[in-house]
Amino acid sequence: MLANFLIGLREGLEASLVIGILVAYLVKAGRRDLLGPLWTGVGIAVTAALGFGAALTFGPKGLSFEAQEAIGGTLSIVAVGLLTWMIFYMGRTARHLRTHLHARLDDAVAAGRGAIVVAALLAVGREGLETALFLWAGAQATGASTRPLLGAVAGLAVAVALGWAFYRGALRLNLRLFFAWTGVFLIVVAGGVLAYGIHDLQEAGILPGLHNLAFDVSAQVPPSSWYATLLKGIFNFTPATTWLQAIGWIAYVVPPLALFVRSVWFSPAPARPATTRVVAATA
Repeated sequence: MLANFLIGLREGLEASLVIGILVAYLVKAGRRDLLGPLWTGVGIAVTAALGFGAALTFGPKGLSFEAQEAIGGTLSIVAVGLLTWMIFYMGRTARHLRTHLHARLDDAVAAGRGAIVVAALLAVGREGLETALFLWAGAQATGASTRPLLGAVAGLAVAVALGWAFYRGALRLNLRLFFAWTGVFLIVVAGGVLAYGIHDLQEAGILPGLHNLAFDVSAQVPPSSWYATLLKGIFNFTPATTWLQAIGWIAYVVPPLALFVRSVWFSPAPARPATTRVVAATA
């Protein structure tokens, strides 16, 4: 649940900041007439994300076990790829987020109201689709349907509240530090989802080695125990892990984690503090 809370918080905060920056920029520029198209794009993006999540949840129903496992494993690996890209992207660009969005919005304003809808749709829709896919993969990995959703909803609610506080100028946040810390944690979480995806593909018969276990600590960590549930919910840890899962987890987590820490934590500091405060809009 904690992992899904952080996913919802991270993705929701990014979307809230994007919306807040775009709204504040239009208000300061005296273009309140373009707020309608902006919110239309946001609404379409949210609807698309919900529809995508529903399709992932109910689409595979009725298929054979092998087909469901093949789809689940493939989508889990795709989700890991998208989350990894998002982690590195935000780790590098958090400090320049406002400048980047202002440039895109200037182009959209020049192109007309339809371009504003598209700009908002693309800016928010990416986070929505990524969130839907990764939360679905996380729910599949933990074997639960309610707790991951509750964690994500709680994270999104906190993100919306923080986004509103940023917009009103009541709160400041070091975005570079926030995305750096959450990035480290989510790389480990993504490694667990990747291992689960590999296990799904093994059960589907696409990958070999289903019964070749690297370790089995079920006696020490009973699957029904509270701490096994906690480890599975946060890190997607399974007491019985195949060699292919273990190799995949190590191969994924170690190199990206080292690269992320090097590129984000030890990159040169910006000229000004990387603190974002969305300019408050005046009525």
